[in-house]
Amino acid sequence: MPVFKNIQNADFDQIKAQFSPTIKTIDMHTGGEPLRVVIEGAPKIEANSVLAFRQKMREEHDHFRQQIMFEPRGHADMYGLMLLPPERIDSDFGVLFLHNEGYSSMCGHATIAISKLAVMLNWVEKKAPLTTMKIDAPCGQLQAFVAIENDEIQSVYFDNVPSFVVGLDKEVTLPNGQVLKYDLAYGGAFYAYVDAKAAGVELTADNYRQLIEKGIEIKHAVIEQQAIKHPFEADLSFLYGVIFIDESPNETIHSRNVCIFADGEVDRSATGSGVSGRAAIHYARNEIKIGQSIEIESITGSTMSVQVQSTTEFGGYSAVIPRVSGDAWIHGFSEFTMDKNDIFQNGFFLR
Repeated sequence: MPVFKNIQNADFDQIKAQFSPTIKTIDMHTGGEPLRVVIEGAPKIEANSVLAFRQKMREEHDHFRQQIMFEPRGHADMYGLMLLPPERIDSDFGVLFLHNEGYSSMCGHATIAISKLAVMLNWVEKKAPLTTMKIDAPCGQLQAFVAIENDEIQSVYFDNVPSFVVGLDKEVTLPNGQVLKYDLAYGGAFYAYVDAKAAGVELTADNYRQLIEKGIEIKHAVIEQQAIKHPFEADLSFLYGVIFIDESPNETIHSRNVCIFADGEVDRSATGSGVSGRAAIHYARNEIKIGQSIEIESITGSTMSVQVQSTTEFGGYSAVIPRVSGDAWIHGFSEFTMDKNDIFQNGFFLR
């Protein structure tokens, strides 16, 4: 019998039955940054908050993160999301963010993608002209908005948690003795914001490797020399990444930034939590006003817009509520199985 006919007649369900468990995902991207949304096969965990769920995942089920983030099913720059029951009575659902190093506190590109997906799959009631939803994230409650016209999704945006500046023009000494200025701000996660020219890097895809190395170097130096403390949650008190900032080659774009986060991951999008911190910085410097939107591009040229919606006080800080907008797309539906004899069942990754 010809091979092709054998392939057509193959009983794939019978083959799949030999493997366990099955993990089903929807694969998306926001501005080029991947998002693997776990739909089926996640660990069953009882917890009364997103942070408590994250702690149990870290301590008892971290192999699951490795299986879907690491090679051969993922790669060093893969990013993921697990859906959780809502933590708050007025929230629609919760989310846990996954990456190559562990579990992040906030992710703007994932929030944009999951909000669009929630409407597409009718997880929330679709209402025109604007569908709203509340999402419990490790950093707190987010409010997302999906604009709809003629039954089609037109735009997606969300209001972030209070974002604030820890310090402007702080200094860090690198291992080679170079003293570099940076701004330290929080947009759901803590970032060190660095002028790309001062750091000696260009924000182009050709410099991908150099950006990783320099970003890791600066991140480690800041961690050693600067205490990172969230006003309320010890579990959020860590430096998540370094964001390099430079001018955009496009005159209609405010600026370009590239975020190096977790264990040297490079964000392909403009970084939703990162531009939230930037909104706080620009507002603190009197460079933008409430309601003024700026468009920021990524290393891929994709963009996000951010504006300050309002101001507030948060744990002793003068904070802003940023509104971040962008777009996301589905590009695949995946089904993974685990072979008990697979020597790389929990994965690995190389750069």
